[in-house]
Amino acid sequence: MQKITKSNANVSLDGLEVCREYVRTDKMWFGTSELLPGQTGGVDHGHPVSHEVFFAAKGHVIVRNPESGSFYELEEAEALLIEEGEPHEITNIGTIPALVVWAGGPTQ
Repeated sequence: MQKITKSNANVSLDGLEVCREYVRTDKMWFGTSELLPGQTGGVDHGHPVSHEVFFAAKGHVIVRNPESGSFYELEEAEALLIEEGEPHEITNIGTIPALVVWAGGPTQ
């Protein structure tokens, strides 16, 4: 086992989205995205051989496919399965900071 804390997670920015990747192995990845109200993160172009799950831990977001225009609204404690190769971006449409937990696999 290995404990990873918020302070030693790999932090990056994807547009205005603050991403923390806690785990990445050859089989899976796990992390979080934080967005302030009204902010939209960068476009993730999808994962060609992997599924990804988004879980809204806090807040109210829209997850949109910028190519097709389709979108899903997630409120706290709701999840979304993103299929292989599907582009996606997150927008916080709520009034509080949003926290989206994501995990996927296998890695490419």
